[in-house]
Amino acid sequence: MRRRPFAAALTSAALLCATLLGAPPAAADMAQPGVVSANPVDFTPHVVEGTVWALAVVGDTVVVGGSFDKIQDHARKTTYNRKNIFAYGLRDGAIRSFAPTVDGAVYALSAGADGTVYTGGSFRTVNGVAQRGLARLRLSDSSRVSGFTAKINWGDVRALAVRGSRLYAGGTFSAVNGVTRVGLARLNTTSGAVDSGFDAKLSAPGLSRTRVEHFDVSPDGTRLVAIGALLKVGTATRTQIAMFNTSGASAALMSWYTDLYKAECKDVFDTYLRQVKFSPDGSYFVVTSTGQAASPTLPCDAAARFNTAGGGRHNPVWIQRTGGDSLYGVAVTGSAIYVGGHQRYMDNPYGTDDTGPGKGAVKREGIGAINPTTGKTLSWNPGRERGEGVRVFQVVPNGLIVGSDTDHLGGEYHGSLGMFPL
Repeated sequence: MRRRPFAAALTSAALLCATLLGAPPAAADMAQPGVVSANPVDFTPHVVEGTVWALAVVGDTVVVGGSFDKIQDHARKTTYNRKNIFAYGLRDGAIRSFAPTVDGAVYALSAGADGTVYTGGSFRTVNGVAQRGLARLRLSDSSRVSGFTAKINWGDVRALAVRGSRLYAGGTFSAVNGVTRVGLARLNTTSGAVDSGFDAKLSAPGLSRTRVEHFDVSPDGTRLVAIGALLKVGTATRTQIAMFNTSGASAALMSWYTDLYKAECKDVFDTYLRQVKFSPDGSYFVVTSTGQAASPTLPCDAAARFNTAGGGRHNPVWIQRTGGDSLYGVAVTGSAIYVGGHQRYMDNPYGTDDTGPGKGAVKREGIGAINPTTGKTLSWNPGRERGEGVRVFQVVPNGLIVGSDTDHLGGEYHGSLGMFPL
């Protein structure tokens, strides 16, 4: 659907929303007063034959990371060479000049101060300089901030979050700057120096590699939930998920735990958890999963809500099951929980790649929204070309940005990138 320029149509509404809701939290999603439209805006650029893995907003600029070589403007009239990272205007879609040289996929982004963005992934060099897996880049001229010298020993960085003067990084590495940090580290945002007091001591005895698939930090900065191929935190058992108190100098393991993910899905997965996001008020968080094991009793191919407060064992408030299709991306806005994967259905605990025996499954191809209280599917149903799945959502004052690996969203062409307006 063609519409009048979105920047003109929604500038005042977006500014009002930003005023009422404040600036977006550094790590958790911002609150929104309602569910976004099912009709995407027309001005977002397109990624040509690639996957968008990461998004971050720096001022009025959206930074996009992934695995790709070329992008196009919204009208598909001009093609630009952009390898694994680019930027565009949040309110008009205009392609920015930002074009650093990154020789590997970008899996994680987080906004920095002074017009910079922290970048994580599988790259080994940035602008021709060796700096594996981590970098800080200036949007103004695409330069690498040379004073930020953090680098991983091997593997990749899959998640980043800035909180004040601290940068959290998660992935498959086992050391940063030569300092042992398995899967999770906290760094100084200016220098990239490893925080000497913060060591999560993650391990996964019996698995080939310990890794943090994803993490999120609560809006107040006092909690971090990490998910991935992990079984131990020090000597304590924590199967695939662990919560830390991050308010102090150390990575203090909290007594909060769940046994939900001790259940086995298909045995090819060292971890079947994919993303975790806190609610805007920090009172709960949502975890998405794959697993290839449709079941009304297992947490595979599902989204689950957990409450944050309290110690000891926690069971999920609810589990939303797809009936055998993976969920990856998740965003939590208070009004809705958005999930994306290659699902065909939701509300489908009894299905096995179908709708099950007439138990209320609803069709939601590749994207959907969940009621945060009940865990049931909302009526919002834009649809998307399923592919592998939505890899990232970015909540912004004027909508919801979606990054994926396919070219159709809401019934329109959108090359791996689109935005639903609020």
